[in-house]
Amino acid sequence: MTRGVFSVLYLEFRANTENVFNYMGMTVDSYDKLLQRISSRIERQDTRHRRAISPAERLMVTIRFLASGESLSSLHYQFRIGISTISGVVRDTCRALWEILHEDFIPYPTTEQWLQIADKFMETSQFPNCVGAVDGKHIRIVKPSGSGSEFFNYKKYFSIILMAIADADYRFVAVDIGAYDLLYSNQFGLPPPRPLPGTDGPPMPFVVVGDEALQMCENLLKPYSSRDLNTTKHVYNYRLTRARQLVECTFGILVVQLAYSHKSH
Repeated sequence: MTRGVFSVLYLEFRANTENVFNYMGMTVDSYDKLLQRISSRIERQDTRHRRAISPAERLMVTIRFLASGESLSSLHYQFRIGISTISGVVRDTCRALWEILHEDFIPYPTTEQWLQIADKFMETSQFPNCVGAVDGKHIRIVKPSGSGSEFFNYKKYFSIILMAIADADYRFVAVDIGAYDLLYSNQFGLPPPRPLPGTDGPPMPFVVVGDEALQMCENLLKPYSSRDLNTTKHVYNYRLTRARQLVECTFGILVVQLAYSHKSH
């Protein structure tokens, strides 16, 4: 570990902010603030046989992995850390990052925020009582050891599912990684049902909109089958599609941002 990237170049990186950004995709100031928040969670104790990898190096390895998409083998040669050790460092640090940051960046909206999201969907898509559009994407991964065909998808490669709900301003408001139960856990704290705008009808639940592949539940709406649509169902499908396309656009924005980030490195 004494001849790896961290020990050889860390101080040099800190003195050259452009190099730090090119290597890790963040500024020194952002790195320091993140390290301050996460340090106590990823710190390990020295043993009689081995010095523990410092929180600063653990975070640097993980940020480089996330920012560049490099393999663990590549990072092994850069940091002079064993591949199995790097794997554990990345896994543990990512878990700690999620635990510390998700309430800041993807917290569950409050009741008032859900109502604001619904008003925005009504304004942009004319779809009432809608609090989000949901979709899932396959994120390509290396086959996990011992997983058999668990992560092998119909596109003929190994992947993990990223399920996400987006609002009408192209922002993710909830995510679920590696599972399909984002909509079925009843943990979002949605507002109680209310009548549809402009009606005196019975209270209707707040919903998210998705495509045909999703399983129906109380708070999910998807389009009618395209066969034998009458005018009412055709209008419903049109408005639902307009609302649902917002999550597809949000994923598209994410892909462009990631591509730009990698290109700039």
